Amino acid sequence: MKYVVIDLEMCEVPKMYRTEKYRYSRETIQIGAVLLDDELNEADSFMTYVKPQYGLISPFIQKLTGISKKDVSTAPKMREALKNFIDWLPEDVTLVSWSDSDQMQLCKEIESKQIEFDGIEKLNDSWLDCQIKFSEIIKNPKAYKLVDAMNLSDIFYDDNIHDGLVDAKNTALLFKKMMTEKEYQFNKYYMGFADEEAGRIGA
Repeated sequence: MKYVVIDLEMCEVPKMYRTEKYRYSRETIQIGAVLLDDELNEADSFMTYVKPQYGLISPFIQKLTGISKKDVSTAPKMREALKNFIDWLPEDVTLVSWSDSDQMQLCKEIESKQIEFDGIEKLNDSWLDCQIKFSEIIKNPKAYKLVDAMNLSDIFYDDNIHDGLVDAKNTALLFKKMMTEKEYQFNKYYMGFADEEAGRIGA
């Protein structure tokens, strides 16, 4: 079994631009992914910007993601971007993501944009939700943000977050730790804050 860690970045779709076919509030503007080898180290990577058909890159989204209108102006639309991604994917692969939001976003866009081509079924075959797995490890039902989980796990990471490829690489580091460390080691400094929060949740 091979693992590919994936992360999407999205823009906003204002209500005035939503249609009967596309009624969602977000649209993908970047796909980042990392292929892991047998030891769960990075073996290859994939990144593409995606030209939105309905959404706009607002000043807020540009500041958050670093993605500009110019970046997506000549980028492939979702069908071509996904075709390129599928062509890059190996056979017999499990997609790994932080939460199920990226999987749900892909499903929404594939259905609403009526995207079809050979191999697209790979996007629904097998997914692993790292966020759920981390909550199980830390024994707290809270849905942790990726940055919080990495701080709690004492992992040094690239802080250029909200870039699809960077977030995929960061998630891959955390995924490797969760899959290989039998006695999970937490950052004691951050765990103090987590314990306080858990106490408030249980109160």
